[in-house]
Amino acid sequence: MTKPVVFGANYSVYTRIVRLVLEEKNVPYRIEEIDIFEKDGPPDGYADRHPFLRIPAFEHDGFRLYETAAIAGYIDNTFPEPPLMPESAEKRARADQIIGILDNYAYRTWVWDIFVERIRVPERGENSDEAKITEALLRAETCLSSIENLMGGEKYFLGSEATLADFHAAPMIALFRLAPEGDRLLSDHMPWTSWWETMSERPSIAATRFAAEG
Repeated sequence: MTKPVVFGANYSVYTRIVRLVLEEKNVPYRIEEIDIFEKDGPPDGYADRHPFLRIPAFEHDGFRLYETAAIAGYIDNTFPEPPLMPESAEKRARADQIIGILDNYAYRTWVWDIFVERIRVPERGENSDEAKITEALLRAETCLSSIENLMGGEKYFLGSEATLADFHAAPMIALFRLAPEGDRLLSDHMPWTSWWETMSERPSIAATRFAAEG
């Protein structure tokens, strides 16, 4: 069995999600750097792996896959120990629901509209769009509150063990909290604060740390 290959970039939230799952499974893997923001775009032929030219893409024993949730699910099923999804149908559905919220509502708001706008834009010598940030904070609050209402009241989102939903959220929160507005908003949500303190202690989080985290 060959090592899985992750085609992506170390700055990418979604590449990090896949890496976190591999790290949690103790699966050796290789990263092939793909920078979709290069002037000329991804390298020739990358569209054969991902027709929408996003990252990450994935390959294992000749099986090619894209879309992060699908990749994470494949890894969890192919390398079963430790399991990263609950046994009950209800909790598995809840994990999928949280991942859906993160993908459809939280990622753009937390990462692009707040972190990038507040941190990355000034690094490029440009001015942050204050109105954009202010508007995004309302959506950010809704995302935090909605997931908080689904939390199981224990260490992780759905109980005493981390699931794919936790690892989907972690890279987004790691960047969101670097923006002062994000950090302040998180401090108003004690369940999220406690969750991040617990998540940040996991070796997989340290092993995949973003450069922006210092």
